[in-house]
Amino acid sequence: MNLSKGSSIALNFPFLDAWKEACGSVTPSTVVILKGTYLLTKVNLEGQCKAPIEINVQGTIQATGRFAYEKNKDCDNREFHSKLLIVEAPTDSTNTDGIHMGKSDRANIIGCDIKVGDDCISIEDGTKNVDIKEVSLGPRHGISIDRLGKFQNEEPVEGTKVSNCTITNTSNGVRIKTWPGESLGTVSEIHLEDITEESKVKLSNICFKNIRGTSALPEAVKFICNSSSPCQNVELADIDIKHTGAKPATSQCLNVKPITSGKLNLTPCSSPVPKTPSATA
Repeated sequence: MNLSKGSSIALNFPFLDAWKEACGSVTPSTVVILKGTYLLTKVNLEGQCKAPIEINVQGTIQATGRFAYEKNKDCDNREFHSKLLIVEAPTDSTNTDGIHMGKSDRANIIGCDIKVGDDCISIEDGTKNVDIKEVSLGPRHGISIDRLGKFQNEEPVEGTKVSNCTITNTSNGVRIKTWPGESLGTVSEIHLEDITEESKVKLSNICFKNIRGTSALPEAVKFICNSSSPCQNVELADIDIKHTGAKPATSQCLNVKPITSGKLNLTPCSSPVPKTPSATA
């Protein structure tokens, strides 16, 4: 299915019509957006689909909202592929996630270039078996496993792999965001490898004060800063974070010398930093 008649008109309806046709096919399908410039606002690509679908974007899509792929929670497991996709939005535009997905299974995001004003890729509950590779991300935020624990009855996030990606000039590389509260949830089988982060952001005058909680790992606090632009004037005050295991909580520091005050139940920079620092706990 080719979408080759786009011009200054919105692509929403032709795109959704092509998606519905592909979703109803019992054989694998490809939706191709040929060279040209197209306008696209927020679009939800919903299942249940009967076979794998690939979206191949060869043209330019100008978007003011999100590109979203969502799947009904009662759907059978199917595949979704996005290749050679370029997503751009102004850096100062809020709530402009590049690719936002939830309740999805076997989504592949390959060879894309994403530059937006919020999360380049956002993953919410119920998402499983995501493969993100050879993707360029930034500025703003990188990849977020997002908003977990905020709502009741959230589904697990399982099996996300990020590899061979370049993350440039972002405030976050790859992060997992959770909300405090009583809502239960799980995140498991997250693998990050061969990721290059190129940050031009200098961090200074940052204060962490009156923070309490628990950590599943002994390294409860990590400050991993760039050697070419060390963090400056980082203050820790009244930090009470306990390790849930038998070992005491520790902290790691790289290219930063935090200033401490108040009561601290852990010694700053007390744990050595490995040659390849792990993702933040």
